Amino acid sequence: MTEELANHYRQIILALGEDPEREGLRDTPKRAAKAMQFLNRGYVQSLEEIVNGAVFESETDEMVLVKDIELYSMCEHHLLPFIGRCHIAYLPRGRVLGLSKFARIVDMYARRMQIQENLTRQIAEAVQRVTEARGVAVVIEAKHMCMMMRGVEKQNSSMTSSVMLGAFRENQSTRQEFLTLINGR
Repeated sequence: MTEELANHYRQIILALGEDPEREGLRDTPKRAAKAMQFLNRGYVQSLEEIVNGAVFESETDEMVLVKDIELYSMCEHHLLPFIGRCHIAYLPRGRVLGLSKFARIVDMYARRMQIQENLTRQIAEAVQRVTEARGVAVVIEAKHMCMMMRGVEKQNSSMTSSVMLGAFRENQSTRQEFLTLINGR
């Protein structure tokens, strides 16, 4: 697959009016192909592989919050990156998820071409599916290169998306506790 992608990148370089045989560009098609495969490696991962059985019995029933999980994703509309952070909270119901698995779940879904709104929902639904929690909340704050580098070129813009499931959706005080905790840096 790398060679096929590299050939496409070579054609893009030619179409832009550059010489892909120029010293600085000679290996660029192959490097770009490898980079694109790395940036989209989430397609070859599954939730089961990522979690790898790291769900443990626990009597904890209060909110568990993991803040500031950095993420790097690719906008499906322009194939430009968006970069941000993700906050995840859940209300356990007899089961807790290993801490590093939150970051792995974020990475798996972020490393696919998509929009931030869908990414937020995918992460929330994955945590819900794995933990069977009473509720899950996810907020993503990100800067989009498609807004910053092209089009309107707004450098200070950012986007926030949220998904609230279960008790976070149904109970205003639970939702407010989560929002207060993530904003109380």
